[in-house]
Amino acid sequence: MTDSAQQAGGAAGSGADAPPYRYTAALAADIERRWQDRWEEQGTFRAPNPVGPLAPAPGSAEAQRLERPKKYVIDMFPYPSGAGLHVGHPLGYIATDCLTRFQRMAGFNVLHAMGFDAFGLPAEQYAVQTGQHPRKTTEENIDRYRAQMRRLGLAYDDRRSFATTDPEFVRWTQWIFLQIYNSWYDTEQHRARPIDELVEQFASDARPTPDGRPWAQLSEAERAAVLDTYRLAYRSEAPVNWCPGLGTVLANEEVTPDGRSERGNFPVFRRDLAQWMMRITAYADRLLDDLDTLEWPEPVKMMQRNWIGRSHGARVSFDVAEHAESITVFTTRPDTLFGATYMVLAPEHDVVTAITPASWPANTPAAWTGGAADPATAVAEYRRVAATKSELERQENKDKTGVFTGAYAINPVDGARIPIFIADYVLAGYGTGAIMAVPAHDHRDFAFARAYGLPMRCVVAPDDGRGDDPASWDDAFVSGTAAVVNSTGDGVSLDGLAVPAAKKRIADWLAAHGHGEATTTYKLRDWLFSRQRYWGEPFPVVYDEQGLAHPLPAELLPVELPEVDDFSPVTFDADDADSSPAPPLAKATDWVHVTLDLGDGPKRYRRETNTMPNWAGSCWYELRYLDPDNADAPVDPANEKYWMGPRDATDPGGVDLYVGGVEHAVLHLLYARFWHKVLHDLGYVDSSEPFRRLINQGYVQAYAYTDERGFYVPAEQVVATDDGYFHEGRPVDREYGKMGKSLKNVVTPDEMCDAYGADTFRVYEMSMGPLEASRPWETRAVVGSFRFLQRVWRSLVDEQTGRPRVADIAIDDDTRRLLHRTIDGVTTETAELRFNTAIAKLIELTNKLVQISADGAPREIAEPLVLMVAPFAPHVAEQLWQLLGHEQSLAYQPFPVADPRWLTAPSVVYPVQINGKVRGRIEVSPDAAADAVEAAALADEKVAAALAGRTPRKVIVVPGRMVSVVV
Repeated sequence: MTDSAQQAGGAAGSGADAPPYRYTAALAADIERRWQDRWEEQGTFRAPNPVGPLAPAPGSAEAQRLERPKKYVIDMFPYPSGAGLHVGHPLGYIATDCLTRFQRMAGFNVLHAMGFDAFGLPAEQYAVQTGQHPRKTTEENIDRYRAQMRRLGLAYDDRRSFATTDPEFVRWTQWIFLQIYNSWYDTEQHRARPIDELVEQFASDARPTPDGRPWAQLSEAERAAVLDTYRLAYRSEAPVNWCPGLGTVLANEEVTPDGRSERGNFPVFRRDLAQWMMRITAYADRLLDDLDTLEWPEPVKMMQRNWIGRSHGARVSFDVAEHAESITVFTTRPDTLFGATYMVLAPEHDVVTAITPASWPANTPAAWTGGAADPATAVAEYRRVAATKSELERQENKDKTGVFTGAYAINPVDGARIPIFIADYVLAGYGTGAIMAVPAHDHRDFAFARAYGLPMRCVVAPDDGRGDDPASWDDAFVSGTAAVVNSTGDGVSLDGLAVPAAKKRIADWLAAHGHGEATTTYKLRDWLFSRQRYWGEPFPVVYDEQGLAHPLPAELLPVELPEVDDFSPVTFDADDADSSPAPPLAKATDWVHVTLDLGDGPKRYRRETNTMPNWAGSCWYELRYLDPDNADAPVDPANEKYWMGPRDATDPGGVDLYVGGVEHAVLHLLYARFWHKVLHDLGYVDSSEPFRRLINQGYVQAYAYTDERGFYVPAEQVVATDDGYFHEGRPVDREYGKMGKSLKNVVTPDEMCDAYGADTFRVYEMSMGPLEASRPWETRAVVGSFRFLQRVWRSLVDEQTGRPRVADIAIDDDTRRLLHRTIDGVTTETAELRFNTAIAKLIELTNKLVQISADGAPREIAEPLVLMVAPFAPHVAEQLWQLLGHEQSLAYQPFPVADPRWLTAPSVVYPVQINGKVRGRIEVSPDAAADAVEAAALADEKVAAALAGRTPRKVIVVPGRMVSVVV
């Protein structure tokens, strides 16, 4: 040990007169640095692959590990910010590290890796502000994260680490994009197939073209247009969130509920732009149904089910009066069709302009017109206002607004004319962008009808005593079980039918009369895959002079970003909704316009100037960990099958454990599942799901404090007294929530490592509570974990000499019983990620060891204790293991195994109550049957004396706990 470790002063647990080998922060730091160096030098945590560059030498120790059962455990990898980690970030990382260290000792071949999600907006924003290239910023941030993670002793396979910005990783991200682009979804075989197979079907007339012409007669542009309607990645005019003030399209999550950009607070407008899309909707059923095969938290599954939003119902076609147009709606309640008294279209619906007349129909109520002189003006103004709102705002807005288009639709079941409105609570991207409004039986429609004086018709008989006149109701009556009423028309009657029967009858009638059919719809929409940004993966696609897309061959990958001087997109006046994106890449004209030979001679092409979203890299990184040096494929099939392959016919395969925040419950996990299923369909991977088991860790939260001005003050400077909380003698208010720089309550792991050591920090984070639960950070409480490790150290090491104080000392049966119960409990709790209770058991055993080790620690306890402590405090455990005389690292030492003989107490003491008062105690075998326990209780002298000859009315034996006698 170094002199600084022996003579540290001022750190936790040390002092001027402290023994030279006391476990202090300085000694812990010295131990930790040396073991981290040794693990790195010896490649302690490197996991062997079956094939490829990471395959072991025959006969080596690594080769023997391949014969073990495997475990593949990863975390949701971080986006490395310049601020580095605070104590909340590594909660999941430490948890998976504790688990995988335990699994290695338990006999598994364990793969645990960490990478970095490095493309994205934060680095680009910093580049715009400073002019520093995003790559430099990102690499500096990654270096800081790696240093912090190393200091925590996280046992990753260092050979498998990468960033999504690495050229080789970008290459395979682009390659996967091309596989998706060159695929279509076969609805008969329910899987993706190469686009060439679809072309063969068209060319051979096995599949007709949309207009019936032979494939050979179609022009190149016409063929491309046909194929784009099938491709799983395609370009389309799509409604997007356009922010002129930022000059970019924003994802829904980047738009505030009031329709402004989260960054900069600029107005955001909905408009159609040509964008790359992913046809994730083709996989809606599989994404939904396969959730049942996954070991995921039920709330996460429910969020994905709701996001996909599968609904069974019927499509109904409404003719527009005095027009050749018709409008199709989807409804889950076709049984209420007779109750449809008006129709609502999304403001963006493409039929609105065509059906809007030049003037208002006679007797149009003023409330319907929006105060406009004519329908066209009313519609245009309403559309303008609606374009400023986000989808979230439109959905959650309780004040229903709308305007009459001036047109009427014809209800197909009874020929009634019903007015057609546009309203922003109907979204173009959901269903058909049109609804039939049944206000008597839908809460939103009821509110809208009340606001605009629209009629209501009861068609489902209320069973709550409210009567059948909706005019007297406070809200709609919604029921899926009540009987249908008032629903008889020309050739069809639903009266008296229960809802399920009515649904079937009306669906059959609609199909028979050409007005619709039973169908299924989804909330899930195709994935917008374009960003008007610089710092993202370029698309591996170029365009010819006709504007037709051409995928680049694999040998031209990766397409790397050009060097530019300005990373900003072109921005516009914040209210200029008609402006169009000009991405940063468009400025790199020498890169955009390129001459390439794609097989038919050199030609001029134009590169795509949008980039992929940062979701792209996180869609498949778990596969690259398996084979990071593979130059021929994203992953070798043999390595993927070994680490992620299904266990049996019912298992989807995937990562054995994936840990991360619940905030990624939908988008990241849904996108990754989609990419993985495409790769599975195309035969590149054996597993059909990327993540077999998922756990969402809780959050480490912290108190923040504000002064009388409402300004945050440094949390570490606040003093708590019986009278409240004070900063520099002045009272402050305390609030509880997230940890952040702006709240001045950040605590970094570096601070904790400096003050106590990494092992103490690890033990504290794991002992704060269940992994899935959020918990408050309390710096003052860390000392408890530090003292626990000091007790372990002091029991086994002489603080004056630094030598072990362990000997072959016999222990009594009670102590041995406690030892094996601890081994059994720690094994079970650690395997199930209940680290807080495992640590509690270790503390109990350590306290016992302190009591009996005045003359030295019994080796029978010392060695298993060190091995059990190792997953949680690996550095000090390694040091103690070495001091106990072992030359090899304990990383692969067998975890202690409990002897079942010592898991059962030799006897059990039962308190015996008579009418609720304890009158005696009996000691019996733990295996004693209830009647034997009862007999022993009644035979006890004190119990017999208390009974005084009375005969019990009832004797209740609670196994292992008590006997209750009632007299």
